[in-house]
Amino acid sequence: MKTAVGLFFTFLWSSAAIATKFGLYSTTPMLLATSRFLIAGILLFLFVYLISKKYPWPTKQEWKTLFVLGLLNTTIYLGASFWALNYVSAGLFNLFVTTNPFIVAFLSYIWLKRKVSLQEWIGMIVAAVGLLIAIWPSISHSEVKGIGLLILGVGMISMAVGSVYFKKANLNLPNIVINTWQVLIGGVVLIPITFILEKDTYFLKVDYYLVGSLIWLVLVISIATMLLWFYLLKQDAVRANNWLFLTPIFGYVLAAIFLNEIITFYDIIATVLVLSGLLLSGNIAIKSIKKFN
Repeated sequence: MKTAVGLFFTFLWSSAAIATKFGLYSTTPMLLATSRFLIAGILLFLFVYLISKKYPWPTKQEWKTLFVLGLLNTTIYLGASFWALNYVSAGLFNLFVTTNPFIVAFLSYIWLKRKVSLQEWIGMIVAAVGLLIAIWPSISHSEVKGIGLLILGVGMISMAVGSVYFKKANLNLPNIVINTWQVLIGGVVLIPITFILEKDTYFLKVDYYLVGSLIWLVLVISIATMLLWFYLLKQDAVRANNWLFLTPIFGYVLAAIFLNEIITFYDIIATVLVLSGLLLSGNIAIKSIKKFN
């Protein structure tokens, strides 16, 4: 069951960059991000507190944790992701997501005293080699802007910190309540940031690109996929982030189909190494796969 959830989460997560690219045809990255989070947050709030009416309100202490999660997982991570996609390809973005397991493993070792096994380290190193092989052609030919990589790096670190912080906080709230406030708080904080960054470059064109992008990003990514993410995090923060090693595989395929991005020989080799890394780390167990099939 966990293997099935992990695979489904990774597929959906990797599609976010594709949907964002379509949205950027019609508006600026930060405005698209802010619109996504505010719409998702409002819809979740209406369902949780006005339609369902069975979920609790956060306590005073939980509000502090939710604010930090909203800042880390929504404002900084996803805000930076949207901004970076203005400079880098969807395929490269999904490759960078694979840096998170290393950061999470290191932070979990220090912060949560969670021992990272030799098998997990070997698996992550093998997957990282795949990442370097895939990214090298773009860097060597100067196809990627440095600002894009810097923004991506800030976002990935924020997501990793948010993952470990969530596990350590151990909130006694349903996942849907956590996600509601995380998205809503993060979206509200993004409003002034968006104004500052895009006051001179702002544009908005309401068309099928924008509408389709927002529908997918709000309903599928911000709501459904984030609920899967919190489920995986509650099991194990390190193993949950190890699933992100699969995002380049789904990401490259989706980018090739929907954005006509080219899959190179380097990408294929990288995919093999990433899959090997996941198998070596024990995140995808052979027995689990056979049972699932």
